[in-house]
Amino acid sequence: MKKLITLFVLLALCICVRAQKKDTVKTVSSADSLMNSLSADDDKHQKTLATFSATRLIFSPTTETVKKNNLNFLVIHRFGDVGTPTGGPRTFFGLDAVNDVYIGFEYGITDNLQVMVGRSTIGQIGETQLKYAILHQTSDNSSPLGITLLGGEGIRPYGSFGSFSDRLSYIGEAIFSRKFSSALSLEVLPIFVQNNQQIPDLPGNEQGFFSLAAAGRLKVTKHMSLLVDYEHPFSNYSTKANGFEDPLGFGAEFETGGHVFTLNITNARAVSQINTLSASQASYGNGQFRFGFTISRMFDFNHKKDTEKKW
Repeated sequence: MKKLITLFVLLALCICVRAQKKDTVKTVSSADSLMNSLSADDDKHQKTLATFSATRLIFSPTTETVKKNNLNFLVIHRFGDVGTPTGGPRTFFGLDAVNDVYIGFEYGITDNLQVMVGRSTIGQIGETQLKYAILHQTSDNSSPLGITLLGGEGIRPYGSFGSFSDRLSYIGEAIFSRKFSSALSLEVLPIFVQNNQQIPDLPGNEQGFFSLAAAGRLKVTKHMSLLVDYEHPFSNYSTKANGFEDPLGFGAEFETGGHVFTLNITNARAVSQINTLSASQASYGNGQFRFGFTISRMFDFNHKKDTEKKW
């Protein structure tokens, strides 16, 4: 079923790239939305703005970048299992337990280039990333897709490793997105992960592997959307036979007064993509799913120009 979801998204993107655009997507200007803080201003081909409302969905980054001199503050939580013996009413369905917490900052160097720093509880992994939007979807369909590249490095400062190099992990991905209508946006992400020491460090596990992610957003009201996010590692080791599961998440996204707030349910315990792609072993079927949330808050450090006439 999960692979069918990925194939469906890929097929939809291929069909709609060749199809003629039905409607011109209008830019929504709202004081209580982050849309105006994402991506750059229109060029001569009328860029399609706000393909997504945030720089991240549940697991996956989006093609959106933080605008120049804006700072995006992210807080992400994954709680404990809902349906296992350690969950249920005893732990308020996992809310008494915290599996992972991520705190990060994204800063816009230009309208198309952002830098990110962040840290997760699982593995005490600290990450830095660069994200660059190389192509924007346009309303006249001269560019049917948005394309953004992301490269990052993670370091685990604690724990037992053979050398400093073994503490390092790397991730690279290309994000392809399309806004099909004012309500529906989809994206596909080919990903490569390199762990200098295998995660988990077990015989037969690969250090480097490719993955494919697919995600989508369906706008239900002006300020509320439904999300789905799925990742599949193409690893000979991370298989069901070895106890691994593909990360799959469902969520609801709310835009409220300068924030984007996401509530989600996932089987993944980790927040960092390096961790979710390398070592997800929680199964929906075993009750190993959890509540989570993401808070995204944008700060604008652009100096306001004084337009008043000076006498």
